[in-house]
Amino acid sequence: MIAGADLAIEVTQLHKRYGEVEAVTGVDLSVASGEVVAFLGPNGAGKTTTVEILEGLRTRTSGDVRVLGVDPAAATAAWKERIGVVLQGARHEGDFTAAEIVTMWSAYYRSPRPVAEVLELVGLGDAAGTRTRRLSGGQQQRLAVALALVGDPELVFLDEPTTGFDPAARREAWETIGGLRSLGVTVMLTTHYMDEADHLADRIVVISRGQIVADGTAAELARHVAMPTRISWDAAQLGHDELPEGLRELLDTGASSGSASPSETSVPVPAGPVIATQDVDGVVRQLLAAADSAGTRLDSLAVRPPTLEDTYLALTGEGSAGADSTGVAP
Repeated sequence: MIAGADLAIEVTQLHKRYGEVEAVTGVDLSVASGEVVAFLGPNGAGKTTTVEILEGLRTRTSGDVRVLGVDPAAATAAWKERIGVVLQGARHEGDFTAAEIVTMWSAYYRSPRPVAEVLELVGLGDAAGTRTRRLSGGQQQRLAVALALVGDPELVFLDEPTTGFDPAARREAWETIGGLRSLGVTVMLTTHYMDEADHLADRIVVISRGQIVADGTAAELARHVAMPTRISWDAAQLGHDELPEGLRELLDTGASSGSASPSETSVPVPAGPVIATQDVDGVVRQLLAAADSAGTRLDSLAVRPPTLEDTYLALTGEGSAGADSTGVAP
């Protein structure tokens, strides 16, 4: 947990029970003001329950929770104006323009941001007069972010903001979300897209079976589970018999001591020799020296660090998407 007074979210020993099932079991979590945090976990891990408690939408069984210095369970309307929520797959019905919808929402707040400013912030300035039914998927999500920002919140919750988007729409949404950092807004993001979390977040928190199992940057999480890096090359440039004996042993087993085998990672590797190791520098030096001794160039050498998806699967023990860890609704 982060220490210090400047915290947007501070959770200590959070528990939530549904009948005989404890969906959240002693979660400790801190989010600093202005930080973008990705909160990841498989379905049923307690992710949505935790976030809904933070939003004041669900009561907790026990534990201490402070969001913007306030207990969400006893929050007032004034506190609710300080947060923004973007729900998954937001769509806006009715024959209204983007500007009209944002204007209507602004009326709920005592000190809203100017509508034109909000639309510019999310990249909808040129679409202010466009009817919502004519907005693209990416523009619909930008509008959802605009509605979350019009009250000038200090903290925004984003729930699966790009589910169902095509790649272009996802990139548009990423630009909008990334822009929140420049406003000093704290962001808590839930997503099933590992590349999205890796691209947007300052920090990644993983929950599994109701408990936080990892907290840090993607690189820190990979080190936490000792994920190997994959080193591959074209056998036509450097064959098995030209390798030092130590590397042949690694090649035969497919991994260094304590590492997973190549089949257990989602990182694609080309056909040919592959070594999985945590001693990247040492292995690369030996390969280059072997190539030099053989009088060949090893320009096919490829080094592929573990992806966030590899790390996530190792942390959660989930072999497939959608596995339910608790037996209750998330």
